[in-house]
Amino acid sequence: MTGRLAGKTAWITGAGRGIGRSIALAMAAEGANLGLSSRTSAELETVADEARAAGGQALAVVADAMSLASTLAAAEAIAAGFGAIDILVNNAGGGVPPRSDPDLSDAARDDFAFMDNVDLNLFSAYRASQAVLPGMLERKDGRIINIGSGYAKRSGGGLAYSAAKHGLIGLTRSMAANVATRGVTINCLCPGWTNTQLVDLDRMAAAARTDVPTVRATIEAENLQKRILEPEELGPMAVLLAAPESYGITGQVISVDGGYGV
Repeated sequence: MTGRLAGKTAWITGAGRGIGRSIALAMAAEGANLGLSSRTSAELETVADEARAAGGQALAVVADAMSLASTLAAAEAIAAGFGAIDILVNNAGGGVPPRSDPDLSDAARDDFAFMDNVDLNLFSAYRASQAVLPGMLERKDGRIINIGSGYAKRSGGGLAYSAAKHGLIGLTRSMAANVATRGVTINCLCPGWTNTQLVDLDRMAAAARTDVPTVRATIEAENLQKRILEPEELGPMAVLLAAPESYGITGQVISVDGGYGV
């Protein structure tokens, strides 16, 4: 298969739906071999089938992004299936519910909730990056794309989520600086309000004690284009950041968000 990513192996975490799925399919259309990971097998297999139907190759690997052992196993499985990983998209993220252990005090439960959410949204990207970076440096070629958030650059989200996404920008810039002369680029791609399962308008309306049209109008007003974007709009930028011609782009925070918070 031909394309800008032909012959490259791309690992997308959190690939079973939403932005991860859209980036995976965009990269498949450009010829990449896909390693898809998340915790839900059925979702992964659906995306893998979509990629194969488009003429690409895909391998679904069930993995927990919050586990070092599972992350390393996923990297090994993808490399065994397609060869060295050339592109990593750290897309796994979202929210972790509070622990339900009845023996935990309220303070301990709050502490664990903060740590768990930072783990999913920041440490998971570090773990996956460390799994593939040595090989990229050895080959003097590689692309790492961290998926941030509109809340990576401003306040407004949950405390742990916003702190983690702000930290992801720092991780991106620091890691990019460390490897800048060694053939690897590392960038952060930030979506804004995007039509995924994480943007649950019914839940948001209930929490705000209002209705869905009011919530929709409120969040649409937060970007210049006055709309909620579709996940497919992130794919082209992810492909560009993964492609050979983007070698001059590193350490950057790039938004595809309709002008969120401008």
